[in-house]
Amino acid sequence: MPKKRKEQLVVILNAPDLATYCPDLATWPASWCGEERDVIPGEQIVAVFTPFLLDLLAQGLSRKTRNLHRDNLWLLGGEIIRDINETPKLRKRPIIELIMDAVANDEGPLIHGGFSEQEQRSFDSTCKKLNRFLAASAQA
Repeated sequence: MPKKRKEQLVVILNAPDLATYCPDLATWPASWCGEERDVIPGEQIVAVFTPFLLDLLAQGLSRKTRNLHRDNLWLLGGEIIRDINETPKLRKRPIIELIMDAVANDEGPLIHGGFSEQEQRSFDSTCKKLNRFLAASAQA
């Protein structure tokens, strides 16, 4: 194993436990669920988000910042499931493509539900970090 990958693995293994950071991660798909068939894409979204959550833990960010990114990811997952329900043909596309489209141009989709401009900026910041993480992961 190359030295850099070994160091990254050590950082992840020594990071605070993901279950402590995000104890409800397993319930995210059900919380986004508008219909029973939303659970599978929700689980796929969580599978894409999990390495990013681990990366956030490894970065040594403050708890407040990590929690803000975690909450914004939960929101992004809900927005993607909403899009799938509003545009049924999206169900046929791979989840990674839907996520990449949602965070393209280093910003996220507009949040439904009357969020403030500051909350939208925070959400966009998380989407930008996720976009860069996914792009770097694809190149690795």
